[in-house]
Amino acid sequence: MINSNSFPQPLSREEEEKYLKLYAQGDENARNILIERNLRLVAHIVKKYNNTGKDTDDLISIGTIGLIKAISTYDSTKGTRLATYAARCIENEILMTIRSTKKNKLELSLQEPIGMDKEGNEINLLDILGTDVDKIIDEVDLRFQIKKLYRAINQVLKDREKVIIELRYGLIDGKCKTQREIANLLGISRSYVSRIETRALAKLHKALMNKN
Repeated sequence: MINSNSFPQPLSREEEEKYLKLYAQGDENARNILIERNLRLVAHIVKKYNNTGKDTDDLISIGTIGLIKAISTYDSTKGTRLATYAARCIENEILMTIRSTKKNKLELSLQEPIGMDKEGNEINLLDILGTDVDKIIDEVDLRFQIKKLYRAINQVLKDREKVIIELRYGLIDGKCKTQREIANLLGISRSYVSRIETRALAKLHKALMNKN
């Protein structure tokens, strides 16, 4: 279990600005301070991925790589706080690693022998499917993600939210409808459709992120 208190306290806004300026001037010590004082953010984000089967220390290391990338590429002129930008980079780094691990495990399972051919040679699923491994893995991963999406739609959305998402993104017949078309179908305003769609997407995003 991660104890966030074991990490240094985050910088105040004034301290953060000070060290960002120093780092921009080439001060490597300022960079190290920015990394060290944002490790608590890494620990906070890693808690979300405790149920992925990855070792917590490994996740901290992976998240720290994301933090280092964030500090190296952060642009304060964009108007985004360092913590906000860093959180995205940390999460992306962790998710990429988890997905890569899943792909490797799937590739190994696809290569497991499942029998013999007429000549007595071992054969696996890849031999039978005769398709590039990356293509198969991507297809399986896509089907898995779609399955999770449909499950989330049924679990977290109210009836009207579900209908609007299904119509908007062609989940019923493959044909995406505009907000205006949906408004006409349901007898409500386009702006109301937009509000419901935004709320429904936020619910789905939260549900899917929690499951990840």
